Amino acid sequence: MTTKPLPMRDVLLDRIWQAMGQDAKIFFVSADFGSPILDKIRADFPSRFVNVGIAEQNLINVSAGLALEGFTVFAYAIAPFITMRCYEQIRVSLALLSEVRPINVNLIGVGAGYSYVVSGPTHQCYEDLTLMRAMPNFQVFSPADHVTAGALFERCVSATGPKYLRFDAQVLPVIYEQTAPDLRLGFHVHRRGERVCLLATGYMLHTALRVAAQQGSEHDVGVIDLVDIARFDEDRLADELAGYQGLVSLEEGFSGRGGVDAMLFDFLARRKLPLTLLNLGVNGGYRFELGTRAELHEQVGIGPEAVQRRVAAFIQSLSH
Repeated sequence: MTTKPLPMRDVLLDRIWQAMGQDAKIFFVSADFGSPILDKIRADFPSRFVNVGIAEQNLINVSAGLALEGFTVFAYAIAPFITMRCYEQIRVSLALLSEVRPINVNLIGVGAGYSYVVSGPTHQCYEDLTLMRAMPNFQVFSPADHVTAGALFERCVSATGPKYLRFDAQVLPVIYEQTAPDLRLGFHVHRRGERVCLLATGYMLHTALRVAAQQGSEHDVGVIDLVDIARFDEDRLADELAGYQGLVSLEEGFSGRGGVDAMLFDFLARRKLPLTLLNLGVNGGYRFELGTRAELHEQVGIGPEAVQRRVAAFIQSLSH
């Protein structure tokens, strides 16, 4: 039976709503951002729900204070606002504080990459992976479908420390029909190839799978879904990549600006893995054109056709 695609946020919020009936230590804080399931949380648990309004800096400080009182806190807002509008508060009240006090704060950012496509660059989010992974004690998760997003709930409540959950605002096709990926590894191998592996996160996993299928049997391409951007199992990932000549990173964020590609350049160097890395991300600066997500992706070099051309040329270059 095919699993019906659902919004990432709704699946996680439903898990939170159910758990709040059993665990009086779960608290929810919103920055004037709603959903039908959030209405249920507010109605059923009014003493453990706060809407701070359009005030993300307050959102972070209130969440930190609740966490110091022993609550497991979920804070919820649009991705660019919950990461960039309040970055100093995140750094001081969450990242620094968590070094000296045990806290559990989970930031849910909805609107990864171009998923708020018609809202333009003010509401799109290409910098968050760079910013959030810059803090060494922050956990950063980037799911590719709602099944993975829902599975993150257990990680949120069981592991202390500050976390950022990067959710897509659109309903994406289901990738994990049977079971979610093993979050202890932080990544999932979808297919093993021979010479080149595509390592993607979030929405870009859908592009990676499509491109790998288009390569066909002539160039058997591997695909890995990187869910945990900060704390994946380095030993296991090094083992998975050991047989490849080339690695292609795909992210819906700026290329060469400290995101997943920078993390992988560092990883390959520290592990002394002799792979050539092709980093594919958003090229250029901010754009104000209107269009579909697919059209915008092609314009900035991360659409399926653009990626297909770059990967084919990359494979060819490894032959020389």
